[in-house]
Amino acid sequence: MFHFSQFFAVAVIFFLALVSPGPDFAMISRSSLIYSRRTGIYSALGLALGILVHVTYSLVGIGFIISRSVLLFSIIKYLGAGYLIYIGWKSLHARRVMQRQDNDAPVDRHLPPLAALRIGFLTNVLNPKVTLLFLGLFTQVIRPDTPLWVQVLYGIGMSLMTLLWFSFVATVFSHRMVRTRFLSVQHIVERCFGGLLIALGIRVAMERTR
Repeated sequence: MFHFSQFFAVAVIFFLALVSPGPDFAMISRSSLIYSRRTGIYSALGLALGILVHVTYSLVGIGFIISRSVLLFSIIKYLGAGYLIYIGWKSLHARRVMQRQDNDAPVDRHLPPLAALRIGFLTNVLNPKVTLLFLGLFTQVIRPDTPLWVQVLYGIGMSLMTLLWFSFVATVFSHRMVRTRFLSVQHIVERCFGGLLIALGIRVAMERTR
């Protein structure tokens, strides 16, 4: 019963953080609108694998070390900020045009699976806010005497929640009706995504190290 109540608390906190707008949401939305549902779902899988990395270092105690080391945390922060700015810059200067079929439906353009996976993975792993979230969960919510196998189940559950939520987001944004309407303003929206990602990167870089 204790573990159930603890799991419920972890699940609620994590889900609220998951659905909050941020780099992960922006990246999945962009991948699904500009490319395809398949690309969006592969990117969502990359995010879920990134969650497993955060879980792993939290379980072995490295997360605590990172939180106490200004240098290590700053490296993660600036790498993450730089990656977001890089993707944003590419979006601002993209010249690709989404093609149409004869019935004016959008033609899917797929990124290679590994490329889509890498985008999601790096976006999540290099997000310092996710590092702080897991540090808080594994030090403030999950008790030290919680069995390791239970903590592992928590981690797997959070990874699955990430995959399911962002696969849903990818499905919504890649819906034919949504993407058909997107065609006429693709160049504007893609540049908006670029500006948003750059702004998120700058915000990450300027946040104070805790």
